[in-house]
Amino acid sequence: MSLNVIVGRGGVATATALLLAEAGERVRMVSRGGLGPTHPNVELIALDATDTAALTDLARGARTVFNCAMPAYHTWPETLPPLFDSIRAATEAAGADLVLLGNHYAYGPVEGVVDETAPLAATGAKGRVRAQVWTHALDAHRAGRARVTEVRAGQFVGVGAVSLFSLLVQPAVLAGEPASVPQGLDLAHAFTVIDDAARALVTVAGDDRAWGRAWHAPVVTTTIRTLATRLAELADAPAPVLTEMTDDEILELGRDDPFWPELLETAHMLRRDFLVDDTAVRTTFGLTATGIDDVLAGIVRAARVPAETP
Repeated sequence: MSLNVIVGRGGVATATALLLAEAGERVRMVSRGGLGPTHPNVELIALDATDTAALTDLARGARTVFNCAMPAYHTWPETLPPLFDSIRAATEAAGADLVLLGNHYAYGPVEGVVDETAPLAATGAKGRVRAQVWTHALDAHRAGRARVTEVRAGQFVGVGAVSLFSLLVQPAVLAGEPASVPQGLDLAHAFTVIDDAARALVTVAGDDRAWGRAWHAPVVTTTIRTLATRLAELADAPAPVLTEMTDDEILELGRDDPFWPELLETAHMLRRDFLVDDTAVRTTFGLTATGIDDVLAGIVRAARVPAETP
């Protein structure tokens, strides 16, 4: 029974912890609040992961450290470097492997389909910092200080997801209400299912072919409108009424919440087709995306659980 440390407590971190635990692995799940799933093989620990010494102690004896940490969206340029540096340093000191959960921001605007060989040419602050933390991790790998890999996921969908779809579209569709979205409604976009991202993290951690490079998690290429329409059908809800937010509307919302203006940096992903090639993870590890009907049906079931509980 190997020990694994997961930093973070979001949807992918939780799904990863449960995958490992169900396979008989021991998991230490680290977050500031010490929250996470209930399972006999999962130990929940409250810790600020920027405490490198304490995190190193927790990681001693671990086979793998999974960095699924996610600070507040608008704080990435300031908070990601010290947090990720601490997680990397603790991993190196503990003699463990490091698997990062990443995204596609570091590529910046790309023409056509993006694969893992594309340059990290982000022009915005969040994309540049994503490129920076991966580059530092890769430097550690090349220097022999730790084996490192990264799984880059698309916009999340599924139970436990936090994304524009899950926050703005999904609850409105299930409630039969209109939704306004800061994303093109009929543009092809790369989505990643929460459970698929978790399977990819666990898979690369256990395969010697994975180290020293990044991998795209399996993606589902579809549109916001298609997802919303199919979700409504599966939930027996009214046909969705969707509108696309203008930049002015996004900036107005930003008066009260710093999250909203940050979306303008990724307009190249939201206001035109954004296509991602996941061939490498499919052909190397045999990982494929979960069928979208299964994912959306799971969302419907999860939404109905409170109403069905006596």
